[in-house]
Amino acid sequence: MFLRALLGPRSACRRLSIVQTQRLYGTKIYRPDGSTTAVKEELTPLAKHIHDIIKATGPISVAKYMQLALTSPVGGYYTKGQVFGRTGDFVTSPEISQMFGEIMAVWFVLHWEMLGRPTQTALVELGPGRGTLMDDMLRAAKRFPQFSASIKGVHLVERSPELRKLQHDKLDCSWEQTSLVEDKHDSSTPKRSVSRSRGQLEVSWYDVLEEISVDSNCVPLVIAHEFFDALPIYKFEKGSDNLWHEILVDVADSDNEPAGAGGAPKFASSPQLSVADTSACHFKFVRTRNVSANAALLLRDKRFDAQFDKGDRVEVSPESARIMAQLAEWISTHQGMGLIVDYGQDWTQGDTFRGIKNHKFANPLSLPGSMDLTADVDFSYLRFAARGLAACHGPVEQGTFLHAMGIQARLQQLLQSTQDKKVQKSLVDCYKRLTDPHSMGRVYKVMAVLPESATGIPIPFTPPTKEELNKPKVEKITK
Repeated sequence: MFLRALLGPRSACRRLSIVQTQRLYGTKIYRPDGSTTAVKEELTPLAKHIHDIIKATGPISVAKYMQLALTSPVGGYYTKGQVFGRTGDFVTSPEISQMFGEIMAVWFVLHWEMLGRPTQTALVELGPGRGTLMDDMLRAAKRFPQFSASIKGVHLVERSPELRKLQHDKLDCSWEQTSLVEDKHDSSTPKRSVSRSRGQLEVSWYDVLEEISVDSNCVPLVIAHEFFDALPIYKFEKGSDNLWHEILVDVADSDNEPAGAGGAPKFASSPQLSVADTSACHFKFVRTRNVSANAALLLRDKRFDAQFDKGDRVEVSPESARIMAQLAEWISTHQGMGLIVDYGQDWTQGDTFRGIKNHKFANPLSLPGSMDLTADVDFSYLRFAARGLAACHGPVEQGTFLHAMGIQARLQQLLQSTQDKKVQKSLVDCYKRLTDPHSMGRVYKVMAVLPESATGIPIPFTPPTKEELNKPKVEKITK
């Protein structure tokens, strides 16, 4: 009776799921002899999908894993809507303060005037998130009537149906005047609409940059904010043989690796690439024993042999290079301009691949589809991809860029517009977060892209000093 009273009625005694067991007791089961065994996390539909692919074809590249985890219709992360902001997994600069988008708009206005005030422009954004940045830029543009009148359309490159809907509503588009994507699985994804509060300005959505078409006399003004960091990367490690070996994603229960020539396993366990415990994951990292086709193709440049030692790792994003080359050529052809804002460095790094969940770093192999996957942007790689196609300037640190473009003056205007102490404190806190070197001011960088024929240096991208020119462009990997 005492035991029954302690446990409650029999109907309340139920078997805990794996997820509930993990939350209550962690990721280990303790045996009577004191040994432990890992409790595997839930095998979600997407995890099972990836698991089945690997079982059928063998270990997949990190790039393929990222693509599936982020965009798969089975349950990819970006097929969900509310991933941004304080209630999501991460907060972007536009979500922190309106000042960010306003300053970006001022940069385009300034350089639009330097181009001679062309009468037809188009605003283009790659990866628009919830539409906050574009909304702030359009609102700020109204303060410059001639510039605002030149904007003939807004073009958004966005694959996610859910994010398209959020952008549609954020930009005050009319559903009555919206044409939808012809998709039997989703009949509510916007393709083209007009913004009611912006003089019936046409807003269009595209899956890829190649689909955008503008008139020959229309100048594209392009912004890509936190776009390149989410593009798939390949990871490689320089082995003891001084050759590059690819790091792949395998299923965690594949202890009996398939044998290659001579009976040797094709893959070796890779040193842990994350500080997180992977014992509960259904996936693990492995390293090819021989040079993979991807390594031979992507690491042909001599700098990868000359600047890295045995044991060093590198991350390379050929998709970023492809899009950057296309963007550079497009900007030069139409005499446009672009800004790339992202976190990263002006050199190649090796271990930045991670997950972001609930505003914290997480194991990227855990519960695919439940978190954002990202890697630092290699701005030197983007600049290399654009060589001969466009003129790239920078990157400069985000804090430097915002200060040079007048964010402090805008902060003062906003502070004077309210007497509410809490609002004033929030404004100052947001300003600090955007510009402080210990927050987003240093790790985030800004790069400008202008036509190859452009003369002069855009503001505030000053020529590099001698010290900067002599500074190494590759950071050694800390193992």
